[in-house]
Amino acid sequence: MKDEEKVLSVGGQDAGYLFTFDRTGVYLTVYPSERQKVFSALAEMRKILHENQVTDYDVMTLIQTVRQASGQPVFLSGHFVPAEEDGARKDGAEKASTAEEEAYASVVIDVLDKRMVAKVHFDLRKGKKLPTVEMVKEALVARNITYGIDEKAIEKGVQSFDPFVVAMGIPPQPGKNARIIKNYDLGIKGRPKEIAGGRVDYKDMNLFVLVKKGQLLARRIPQTEGVPGRDIFGVEIAARNGLPCPMPTGNNTEVQDDNLLVASIDGQIVENGRLISVDPHYEIRGNVGVGTGNINFTGSVKIGGSVEAGFIVKATGDIEVEGLVSGANITGKNVFVGGGISGRSLVRAEQDVRAAFVENATVEAQRDIFVSDVVLHSTLRAGKKIIVEEKRGAITGGDAAAGEQLRANVLGNTALVATKVQVGVNPSLKREYQATVKEYKELFQRLSQIRTMLNTIAKIDTSKLPPLRVRQINALSRSQFPLAGKVKRTEERMEKMKAELEKMTHGTVRVRDIIYPGVHVFVNEVAKNFTSEARGCTLELKDDQVTIGPY
Repeated sequence: MKDEEKVLSVGGQDAGYLFTFDRTGVYLTVYPSERQKVFSALAEMRKILHENQVTDYDVMTLIQTVRQASGQPVFLSGHFVPAEEDGARKDGAEKASTAEEEAYASVVIDVLDKRMVAKVHFDLRKGKKLPTVEMVKEALVARNITYGIDEKAIEKGVQSFDPFVVAMGIPPQPGKNARIIKNYDLGIKGRPKEIAGGRVDYKDMNLFVLVKKGQLLARRIPQTEGVPGRDIFGVEIAARNGLPCPMPTGNNTEVQDDNLLVASIDGQIVENGRLISVDPHYEIRGNVGVGTGNINFTGSVKIGGSVEAGFIVKATGDIEVEGLVSGANITGKNVFVGGGISGRSLVRAEQDVRAAFVENATVEAQRDIFVSDVVLHSTLRAGKKIIVEEKRGAITGGDAAAGEQLRANVLGNTALVATKVQVGVNPSLKREYQATVKEYKELFQRLSQIRTMLNTIAKIDTSKLPPLRVRQINALSRSQFPLAGKVKRTEERMEKMKAELEKMTHGTVRVRDIIYPGVHVFVNEVAKNFTSEARGCTLELKDDQVTIGPY
């Protein structure tokens, strides 16, 4: 730029900026300085441009030049009228400008949603005229709002006095948590195997989900990183990364490629809390008796023959007996007896028991009991259901109790043998609750005795006692704290079981064919004694009475 072409200069190094007006146009030079100082002079710069009738410049170019402060001249406009050429025009223009600015409504910027939204509304107390696009942009600059500005929203917003959103930040996107995808389905357990013709084989109940060594059990999908956001002031907002999760490595499994869980032996899948394990499947081809001794196995057991009287079979997994259980003791996760249970046997299962018949035996399952033929003079305890509906489907004599439902074809017999049926209360849970109540009373009584003794000792001057006696007193004092903790835990466990028992308010008995006289039915501990036959009915508790409805 040549000196002879220069017409006017305004500002300088001290001001932080320099306007140069020459025959080629208007140039602005912003010198590097304190950011806040230059931005505070923005209004003064606009006033200088207005005084020299520079109207066709771009406001955002002006703001960008101020923000960069490069010290180099930037072209703003090709047209201007120097203020010095006409003092009268300058005075008139200033007065007109002042009157015009006073007529504009004020632009108010509201920052909302934790600095993520900027909303504009107009204050009409200073004027009734709609502000311009430049005024809105200038207000944004004054508030240091630089990110997410919607130019189209500004252009539309200045056409009415309605509030409008002028800028929006981008919220952070949290990462996804790691998760485990299982490569198997334990839901098939206990379902009979489907055979040709749409039939099912009740002798093959899919009691085991078996895997081979090296077989994939589960896959971990790793966590992802979050995507940072940014608020309307241009400040980055950190994002939460997804949470990791450990591999569910249980017994006889191993991790490959960091995220794959595979079986390290042949066996059946067992879930224990959050862990996945593979238990070996132990098979006995003949009977459990003198030749084998008692069985106590970590895993599942399959017995090709029977379990003879006096022997015990225990397993952490499922137990399958193809023959009979006669006078034996069986304990497992699920117990399937292809023949039947008789001779004062005791069979317990953490989940289900299935048998062809039960005679003079005790069967307990925390979930369901399924008997395909008859139950004779036996004790049955199921946490949820007792189902005796195949073949004869009769329960005769003894005591059968289920937490939710009992279904059978026949209850009792023509000889009017006494048969007791109970539903609506989980018998195992009730027994455990009663034992816990007893334990709580004993613990509480012991704690009370200790505290009574300590209160009595507190009145004695222990400094006069022999050292041995003092040590005994101190030991007694310390013993109260773990005992008090045990009392509290026992009380909490007792209250939890009590709440679960109170929830069991709806038990049903469904009998397809006939209920004979001599049958005593208890629904939620309300009795119904049958003195005459009843056919095809459902027994439920309504208004504190056992009602008989259709099957």
